[in-house]
Amino acid sequence: MAALGRLVRNQRARSELRIDDAADQLGVTHNVLSKVEHGQSVGLEKLFKVLDGLGLKMLLLTPSEAEDAVRALRPSAGESV
Repeated sequence: MAALGRLVRNQRARSELRIDDAADQLGVTHNVLSKVEHGQSVGLEKLFKVLDGLGLKMLLLTPSEAEDAVRALRPSAGESV
């Protein structure tokens, strides 16, 4: 949850929104957004509301699917980035 919180906080910062302003725009309380950003538990409905409002999506994969996805996203040894 901590990594997800950092991602949410970074996305909000990129939007140059203060936490209060972002919470208002997302339709959640300051407390909910703060909990998400600090990796604390909130209900799934509220979490998805925050993610969607900030333009983020969550993808659930099995461990083997995740490994395949990471491999596909990494540049090959001979490729330049």
